[in-house]
Amino acid sequence: MSVFRPVRCLFSGSSIRCSRPRVRCRNFHTSLNLYEQRRPQFPGAKASKMDLIDQESSEMEIPDPEDKNFKEYTSEELEALEKRYTPGQIKAILAGEAAIDVEDLERRGVIRTDIGGLPYFDDLSKLRPVVDRDQLYEGPIDPNARRMTDKEFSDAWQKEYDQAVREAEMPPPKTEEEAEDRKERLTGSDRIAWMKADDRVPHYMGTNGPIPRAHTPSMLAPGLPRTFLNDEQPKAQVKKEDDEDDADPRDPEGVYNRLIKQTGLTLDQILEYKVKILVQHRVVNQTRLGKIASVYCLAVAGNGNGRLGIGEAKGQETEETSSNAKIAAIRSMQPIPRYEERTIFGEVEGKVSAAEVKLMCRPPGFGLRCQHLIFEMARAAGIHDLAAKVPRSRNKMNTVKATYQALLKQRIPDEIARGRGKKLVDVRKVYYAGRV
Repeated sequence: MSVFRPVRCLFSGSSIRCSRPRVRCRNFHTSLNLYEQRRPQFPGAKASKMDLIDQESSEMEIPDPEDKNFKEYTSEELEALEKRYTPGQIKAILAGEAAIDVEDLERRGVIRTDIGGLPYFDDLSKLRPVVDRDQLYEGPIDPNARRMTDKEFSDAWQKEYDQAVREAEMPPPKTEEEAEDRKERLTGSDRIAWMKADDRVPHYMGTNGPIPRAHTPSMLAPGLPRTFLNDEQPKAQVKKEDDEDDADPRDPEGVYNRLIKQTGLTLDQILEYKVKILVQHRVVNQTRLGKIASVYCLAVAGNGNGRLGIGEAKGQETEETSSNAKIAAIRSMQPIPRYEERTIFGEVEGKVSAAEVKLMCRPPGFGLRCQHLIFEMARAAGIHDLAAKVPRSRNKMNTVKATYQALLKQRIPDEIARGRGKKLVDVRKVYYAGRV
């Protein structure tokens, strides 16, 4: 579109009209234009317009059960709610459930599972070995539990010590001097009995006497499991490495045995990875003895769910070199940030030597429109919508490395929010059209 603007001529001084193209001007910031911003689907609703407030009594009315989007409460559930909430709170709960649209909740209430997701929920059904202690007692807690006095603790410790001495089949001390000498020396079975007594002695007194150590709740992190010398310990069974009967038919030559021992992965997990050789060619090294030929391989490995790694190897045999490259790629896998588990965050660039790569995010259903090397890397990482440009050198090895560098240097919204001092919700509204 063109506009006419009067311009004064430098020679005659008269005004003339000339045309120039209209340039689209916009401010230099990241906010979306008004026509690009997402309009709220529902206008502002007031309680008076929703007929939730009675003008005479000014009390909230319970909506009609037919208008509810959630399952109706049974009589037992209502009785349980009445024990915990007041009548006004119950009315507010019912009104809130009636006002929520299930379709809108399914569309907007998305829990992120990518690398940028926050731990909103804590799975209390699993025990973490560093923080949680194993639950040894499931009975009720004694309401009259109290800390033992010094006299009660010493008597309980002496009782546990005598029990440990009887288990060790030690002769009891004949005199008090011998007992004191055992406590001071603490050698052999005396030391074991002392340690057992410290491990078993209770610390709390309940209604019916001392509370056993296993029944006492503790806020401390669990320690290492204690084993004593005179306890019967099962002998560890040593597995022979050269046992050919235990060889897996899927890996008869044992190519992944060392990788399994180093990483703790199983053979099933390794075989599920998407591994492929992207670059393979012959190289020559000039030495004083002549030209020494070898094979170079560059492989890519990913689990299809946000992890990707590249590995390279060089050797004389093609098959052995490709196996080493695949193992190196699996060992070097790192998490790749993904937006909505399908594309990248914004636009990123990578450069290795003369090869430059520019990766761009795309909407759902766009697909992978890029060259075959980047296509294989995106598919291995679990990226489904992506566009890429390689404007300069297209060396295969440098292109793969530049793409891997670009995928790792993405700026996720969490980093942008921390850098700008804003909330994560505000950053997502600006950069990703309001989808939260």
